[in-house]
Amino acid sequence: MKANEILSNGSRRAFLQLSAVATAAAAFRIATEASLAAEDRKVFHPGAVVIDANENPLGPCDAARKAIVDMAPQGGRYSYWLAEEFVKTFTEMEGLKPEYVRVFPGSSEPLHFSVLAFTSPAKSYVTADPGYEAGMKAAKISGARIVKTPLTKTYAHDIKAMLAAAPDAGLFYVCTPNNPTGTLTPHSDIEQLLAAKPKGSVVLVDEAYIHFSDGVSVLDLVKADRDVVVLRTFSKIYGMAGIRCGMAIARPDLLAKLENFSGWSAMPITALAAATASLKHEHLVSDRKKLNAEIRQKTFDWLGSHGYSYVPSQSNCFMLDTKRPAKEVIDAMAARNVYIGRIWPVWPTYTRITIGTQQEMETFQEAFDAVMSNAKTVSFARPSSPASSRGSRFYADGQNWPNA
Repeated sequence: MKANEILSNGSRRAFLQLSAVATAAAAFRIATEASLAAEDRKVFHPGAVVIDANENPLGPCDAARKAIVDMAPQGGRYSYWLAEEFVKTFTEMEGLKPEYVRVFPGSSEPLHFSVLAFTSPAKSYVTADPGYEAGMKAAKISGARIVKTPLTKTYAHDIKAMLAAAPDAGLFYVCTPNNPTGTLTPHSDIEQLLAAKPKGSVVLVDEAYIHFSDGVSVLDLVKADRDVVVLRTFSKIYGMAGIRCGMAIARPDLLAKLENFSGWSAMPITALAAATASLKHEHLVSDRKKLNAEIRQKTFDWLGSHGYSYVPSQSNCFMLDTKRPAKEVIDAMAARNVYIGRIWPVWPTYTRITIGTQQEMETFQEAFDAVMSNAKTVSFARPSSPASSRGSRFYADGQNWPNA
């Protein structure tokens, strides 16, 4: 007897729907910070300053580099036990149970799998605007309505607006610190979102940049078995963007739904070795957080002293006001061998800048000042409010525009 003949009508439909989504997911190119940054990126020239993809110019710490070299001779084996060692190290540090963690090559995959698992044509995907775009690309595969809500006047996710805009929500995406603004959404706001969200929906909290900030993690909400999935990556403060290690942290039943799309594959053993060594490095996070904050503040001080506007950030990136279409400035900077970007359509005169080394930021300052000195300032009208009574983008009192 054929498999579909032993299925009930209802289960057959569910099976076919899952198969269709899984097939689409398999054919779908997962968007990452690297791929999004590269969409408009030109060929680099020697000596270029590259501050357009939120990469960490420091790279892996010395202990991680040594771990990679030491592990390389074992590259002929899968060594699945290394994932267990990594999870054990992380969960003991954070007071979590091992079954609450799944390891992935970065956090892009679990972000996409979460969207595919918890959204559908009947369950909307809700995010901030401006916000990290990758989840919206996955939502197009699931067929979900994409709901974008403006940030608050303090550049946090507007929880009330998110709830009001999507009573049919399947997944609320909260990146804190936010990419691209580098601004925090308070822990208490996320608690409010969990308390008021539609039944059966899930809150996805992306903590890719949490270590750069003074923000409070929501891992305590995972421990409390709430409807929340937390993403972590080693691409940012740990400097392992090209090595690929990350994780999803949630109740086992929520993680199981992600696994419907991810299947099983062996993690790169060098990534696991480097990530484990990085976790065990006692001062790595605090030292890098301090260095990033110092360079960021020096950059802000320079911008302020020269009359340039920006959005204050607690991350390794920030939004800079170009006072004219940002694409013009991005191109002019590239001509000076400094690569910045990208642009979020809702803020067309702002572009994102990644914090590089002090020398890189000084080169950026010199180039930016020269570009802006040669530019004519253009004034732009703010959009009317609201843009639509039922569309996917919502505006209120011009809050989608930063206070210049």
